[in-house]
Amino acid sequence: MAQEHISLTNYSFKPGSTEVGKVVLAPASKTKVTLVGKSASLFTLGKDNTLKLKKPLVDPWVEVVLAVGHGQNTVQDTFRIVRDEFITNRVVAHRGAWKNTGATENSIGALQHAIKLGCAGSEFDVHMSSDSVLFVHHDHDVNGTHIEKTPAAELAKLKLPNGEYLPTLEAYLQAGLNQNKTKLILEIKPSSISKERGQALARKVVETVQKHKAQGWVDYISFDYAICKKVMELEPSAKVAYLNGEKTPAELAKDKMYGFDYHQNVVKKNPQWIEEAHALNLTVNVWTVNAPDMMDWLLERKADFITTNEPEILLEKVRKLTSK
Repeated sequence: MAQEHISLTNYSFKPGSTEVGKVVLAPASKTKVTLVGKSASLFTLGKDNTLKLKKPLVDPWVEVVLAVGHGQNTVQDTFRIVRDEFITNRVVAHRGAWKNTGATENSIGALQHAIKLGCAGSEFDVHMSSDSVLFVHHDHDVNGTHIEKTPAAELAKLKLPNGEYLPTLEAYLQAGLNQNKTKLILEIKPSSISKERGQALARKVVETVQKHKAQGWVDYISFDYAICKKVMELEPSAKVAYLNGEKTPAELAKDKMYGFDYHQNVVKKNPQWIEEAHALNLTVNVWTVNAPDMMDWLLERKADFITTNEPEILLEKVRKLTSK
């Protein structure tokens, strides 16, 4: 009999609210789930496995420990439930806020600047070393050193222009979990070696996010549709958007994607996709939008997110809109 895996349909709670979501077992079963540990007194678990707080909390996050099974067959897992104060201003800093801050793109410093600015999200890119350690960087190589073909010990010695060392995903997540205002938009880069390695990368990424209990902070994007689907298989509640641009909103909805995250030229060519996506409860993100007139065009059409190297300009536009 396969060992049961515990997950949640949601990893956050709204300020002033008590409902979190449902506990999900895979494979699906009617095995009883129980609350254990010190935090058990803070929660209730309904007969339908709906997880609720007994009263609204003011802490930025709280951990809950869930168990299923008996004796040596007991499976237990700990989840971090984040207080959802995430900003909804539609501004996603592309590779962090680096262009106007002096930080290096995809550095922890760029993430911290995006958080300080008050962006809804900060996007970053993840690759896997030859010995399966995850690093944050845009290109497949760092000044000629190919990430996928180099062991972690060598990659860890590489310095970015701002003086930081090439960050691991673990270090990046730890920096992002110190707050609950800016979402971490994790792009899983397709492998330059093989589709199989891309699948291994997707698995390693989800396992790392789960290890750090970061599910409530992280949304996923990828140009590789198989990677998107693998993430959803491993973490069914994950918010996953597709980047490549050739699939219609209806195709994405059929596969239960969170939304599309398409280049501005694709969206300009298919403007009806914005309304179609919204009608299907999909989100719309558009990249990489640096021109003010294109920002205006997307804001008028109610794009949910706009990814930009100029978050300061877009933030000012959003402020003016909301102050009217």
